[in-house]
Amino acid sequence: MTQFESSAPVASSSSPATDTAAGGGSTATPTRTPLAIEPTFCPVEVDSPFDTTEWELRTAAIKGENGQLLFEQAACEIPAAWSQLATNVVVSKYFYGEIHTPEREHSVKQLVHRVARTIADWGIADGYFKTPQDGENFYRDLAWLCVHQHGAFNSPVWFNVGLYHQYGVTGAPCNWRWDEARRDVAQPENPYEYPQGSACFIQSVQDNMEDIMDLARSEAMLFKFGSGTGTDLTTLRSEKEKLSGGGKPSGPLSFMRVYDQ
Repeated sequence: MTQFESSAPVASSSSPATDTAAGGGSTATPTRTPLAIEPTFCPVEVDSPFDTTEWELRTAAIKGENGQLLFEQAACEIPAAWSQLATNVVVSKYFYGEIHTPEREHSVKQLVHRVARTIADWGIADGYFKTPQDGENFYRDLAWLCVHQHGAFNSPVWFNVGLYHQYGVTGAPCNWRWDEARRDVAQPENPYEYPQGSACFIQSVQDNMEDIMDLARSEAMLFKFGSGTGTDLTTLRSEKEKLSGGGKPSGPLSFMRVYDQ
């Protein structure tokens, strides 16, 4: 039986919903009505959403076009109703940890719990639920939906969410979050405490070398956590135009080659 233990404290996904006005008074940010969540999908009589399906041990493998073995992990705990294709994709792409190490996830239970538990804990900490039990009902239903393949998150959620909150994973500062108390963006000390969960980003760039190179870094940081990005490069002068100091610009295509590497 897979046991779930959190090795890191639960952190709110935002700061407390209060703000301090410039005049020294305290003004509340827009309030939300807490949600009452009735059990809908996961039967109340079961101890865990993972008890609602049969499980079996499988080997997940990915092979190349010529049949060469590219990836393999044995003894993976998978819902019996899942196809082998779903098994191969989830294990090879979304299980956390270096293979053949104790940190490596080996069960869909671990993966789904890591994500669903973290999201539910954020909701409880941020006051989205009327009572803690409503948050538990949300967790159970969310985990049930994932296990029974009625819903699935995008890749960055599976990649990143819960790594700090369940496993204590840390990293160097490199991303940004919204700080509700300061009403401004802030850079967290640990990027996995406020993980990147969005799959797609749209960026802009100005027609100067500093901004062009800053875009390359921004793209790299988004790719680091498994997201994709697109940019409107029509702001950059074409190679047929002139530079004020003489010479010709290299044009947007030259920078696209750099971004694509």
